[in-house]
Amino acid sequence: MDEVLTVADVSSSTRSTASIPSSSFSTNFPLICAFLAFALAQFLKLFTTWFKEKRWDSKRLLGSGGMPSSHSATVTALATAIGLHEGTGGSSFALAVILAAIVMYDASGVRLHAGRHAELLNQIVCELPEEHPLSNVRPLREPLGHTPLQVVAGAILGCIVSFLMRSSRPT
Repeated sequence: MDEVLTVADVSSSTRSTASIPSSSFSTNFPLICAFLAFALAQFLKLFTTWFKEKRWDSKRLLGSGGMPSSHSATVTALATAIGLHEGTGGSSFALAVILAAIVMYDASGVRLHAGRHAELLNQIVCELPEEHPLSNVRPLREPLGHTPLQVVAGAILGCIVSFLMRSSRPT
């Protein structure tokens, strides 16, 4: 005998299979890894700035540029965590890898050169005579981008964070 499905049967079946288990922010492994890598990279900038310039600069906690690249650490941790958590064959991993590549390329390319342009423009403005209308313009932010070494250091940091977080996770 053929089974007859009612609208209520189909509706309840669809709800039970299509519903995604509610996952709170605190259990989202890739997101936690990304935020942790970002925070750690920003924190490390305090020490790399001290090592390079022999001064503590608390602005480095929130600023862009510097060693290691927090942008690279964030997107690499995200891609690595997705690969570890969901596997490398899915669309999420592909999307995260492409996002990471674009962010790291931009950080060491466009943003690095924009920072160098800002440095040059600031120098030009400083040399203007006082009566020039642009002589009192607020300086442009210079540390915008990253050197390739800073990007690679951030990427390595992001991978390490994800691998360490995975090994410390309860199974």
